[in-house]
Parts: sequence; C-alpha cells; structure tokens
Amino acid sequence: MEWLSWFDARDYEFARQVLQRGIAALYLVAFLSTMNQFPALLGERGLLPVPAFLDVARRLARPTLFRWRYSDALLGAVCWAGIGIAATIVAGLPQLGPPWLPMLAFLALWLLYMSIVNVGQTFYGFGWEILLLEAGFTVAFLGSNQALPPTTILLLIAWLVFRLEFGAGMIKIRGGREWRDLTAMFYHHETQPMPGPLSRQAHLLPRPLHRVEVVGNHFAQLVVPFFLFAPQPLASIAAGIIIVTQLWLVGTGNFAWLNWVAIILSFAAVSDPVAHAVFPLIPLEWHAGAETPLWWLAVVVLVTVLLLVLSYRPLLNLFSSQQLMNASFNRWRLVNAYGAFGTVTKQRIEIVVEGTLEEEADAPDDRWLEYGFKGKPGDVRRLPRQWAPYHLRLDWLMWFLPLRTVLEDWFDTFLDRLLEADQPTLRLLRQDPFDGERPRWVRARSYLYRFASRAEFRETGERWVRVLLYDAIPPVSLSPRRRRLP
Repeated sequence: MEWLSWFDARDYEFARQVLQRGIAALYLVAFLSTMNQFPALLGERGLLPVPAFLDVARRLARPTLFRWRYSDALLGAVCWAGIGIAATIVAGLPQLGPPWLPMLAFLALWLLYMSIVNVGQTFYGFGWEILLLEAGFTVAFLGSNQALPPTTILLLIAWLVFRLEFGAGMIKIRGGREWRDLTAMFYHHETQPMPGPLSRQAHLLPRPLHRVEVVGNHFAQLVVPFFLFAPQPLASIAAGIIIVTQLWLVGTGNFAWLNWVAIILSFAAVSDPVAHAVFPLIPLEWHAGAETPLWWLAVVVLVTVLLLVLSYRPLLNLFSSQQLMNASFNRWRLVNAYGAFGTVTKQRIEIVVEGTLEEEADAPDDRWLEYGFKGKPGDVRRLPRQWAPYHLRLDWLMWFLPLRTVLEDWFDTFLDRLLEADQPTLRLLRQDPFDGERPRWVRARSYLYRFASRAEFRETGERWVRVLLYDAIPPVSLSPRRRRLP
C-alpha cells in the first residue's frame, strides 16, 4: 500500500545482513566465553558462586532462568543453546523463513544471555554486556528476507549508536581534565585495562599525534553521531567515521566486543547505494517483489513505541550534570545509558601473584614463581596478545584491583584456589609455574609498569619496565589452616 511506503527501508538490505549476522556472531563469542570461564568464576564452586548469590538476591526480581535452580550443567545447556541459535543466524537460516523466525531466534539469545548477566555479579558488570543485550533485542525486529527492512528499527539502532558514542563523549568532557587539555592519549595506550600487540607502538607515537587522537575522538563522539540521522550520503559518511575510529581502538587495545558492537550497529546508517559505490560486489537490488505483511508492521510499530517510551530517561541522562555511565533503567536491560573512560589513569599498577613451594614464607625472592595471566601484563618480555572480541573476565577484574582494593571476596577465594591447585581456576591462567602441584604459600605484589622506550627495548628485549612497590597481600597459606603473615 502506497501510504505505508515510509515503513520500508528498501535501500538497507546490506545493513540488515550485517546487523543480524554480526550481532549473532558476537552472541556466539559471548556464550563461548561464558562456557569456558563461568564455572570457575561463578559456578557451583566458583570464586563468587551463583547458588550463594541467589540465596540473597531472589528478591531483586531480575529475569533469569537460574532463579530457582543453578547448576554448572544447566549453565552448559544454556551456553550450547545460545551458540547453536547464534550459529544458525550467522549462517542466515532463520532469515530464510517468515519475519517472526529471526525475531524468535534473537529474543531467545537475549533471554538466555540476560539470564547469565543477571547472576554474573562483578564478572558481568561491564557496559558491553547490557549493550549486547539491547542490540540483540532491537535487531530481533529487523525481520527476514521475506519482508523489507523496517525504517523505524534502523532508526532505533542509530539511536543506540548515538547514545553509545555521544554518551561516551559527554562522560569524557565532564570527566578528567586530560580530555579537555588533550593529554588523555599520553597515558591511555599504556594504562588501558588490557593492551594489545600494537598498544606499545601507539603509546610511543609523538605527543602531537596523541593530541590529534583526542581531538578526533571528541569529533567522532560529540559531532558525528548527529549525522547518523541526516540524509544520505551524510548518514553513511558519519557511520564510516565511527567505524574507522572504532577499528583504531580494536587495533590498539582489547575491549571485548565493545568496539565490534559499535562497528556492526553503525551499518544501520549505511545505505545500499553507498555500500555498492564503495564495494561494487554488494548488489543494489535485493527485494524483487518483497512486501511487508500488515501483522509484521503492527508488531514493529508496537516495539518502536515501547523503545521510544523507554528512551525518556536515557535521553535526560545524556544532558544531566549527574550523567550515569553504563546504567540500566529497567529490569529488561533495554534502552540503557553508556559511556567509558571518563578519566584516564596516569600510571599502570599491576597486581602480580606469586607462589612458592618452600616451607617458610620468608623464602628468598628467587624461590617465588609468578603465575602467568592470558591477557594482563606480567612477563616484561611478552608481547601482549589480541583477544577481543573474546572477553577475559578474570584479567579485566585484575586491572581494577589496584584502583579499588585487593580485599575483594573473589580475589581472596582466588588465592585459596591457587593454594589448592584447583584445575578449573588454573585453566583461566596462561601459566601455572608449579605444573599442578600445590604451592605452600602465595602472595600478591604491587608493581608499577610502563612501556619500555625503543632504546630500552633494543638494549634489554623487554617491552615493559616494572618497579616493585609493596606487598599488596603478604604470604598466605592453607596449611594447617589458612593463616596470613602479619
């Protein structure tokens, strides 16, 4: 019907394909990460066991399949179901059916992963968890190949990108002085939670280029997002700028799937003619004879109204002097507030965990061996690895320890598990220096880390320079009962 032509985004099929398959791929990564790490971190015998959490948190009324019962086997079933559903969407199978089929597939991913996030406690307290949930719910209503992409959902996805980018920009402007005096990048590449293989090279760039980075960041986050709603080709150009800046962050750090979600969602503003002009292999005509059923239009309109109503508080938050960062305003984790790195730490403090087989805790330092983590800095010669979009939750929480306190319950239990040589816990690490044998003592030491200069690296082969500060946790032992040296 002519009067409904506004609803159909006929020139955005490439965007729909990228959005559906890309977000599904990230869900697959998220479920895989959970399956590999959740039991040791939060399982029946985890560092923060979910059963104990549920005993005191049932009244919180957050939706989760684990409300009445948790087991590691049930978690495994949830993860395998999520991986299977996500894989079918990546392959494009539900999209071949009616519009409700990919909708149900994405809503299943959303509910399954929300069940995990809502019991994940501090290990799932990252902004990209609720970002993935909101993205999955919104993309669910893009329909299938049998209907044209709905304009309102594409606009809501652009609104999500706007909140993600503009919210982060406003957090920075209101945050540390380093963002206003353009010095933030003097420190960021070196002090970010989990550096990547190119982070040191980025850190060693001339300082004028670091100032250009900050200016570019402010432009990309505070100006460009408004053009996502402009006519074409301005909207596609705005999306392209966001994608390029996010790829720079991908190349210079490890932020789980945060940057990849932003990249994928930005395609909501890229039209088929622009995509075809850049990559001629992308077809211009996708929809020979496709029409949108009235019932599907009604579903999408209802969801659009729901998300617009829920947008009221996040919109106010963007312009509030008390702006919240990475906050949900409803129990379903929809239409959230985002933002990151309002301040940049100026020095990198690392907690290094060591153990010894010696009977006495006052053994010389050469008798203490260091546990190796997969992502966080430790060995000063080791090149940082690229892990994103995979999420190393233990390594990320280790970065927060010196910023908060080492007296975290989960870290205390972590030391216990090392003393027990607990195999699930040790599998979270890159290296167990004792090859499965129980150490007599463990301790946590605080070090100041900085990237080595090019001259220092040529001389020593070390990528990091570190200086011991103090013992954050003195030697502790489990035998004959847990005791800590004064």
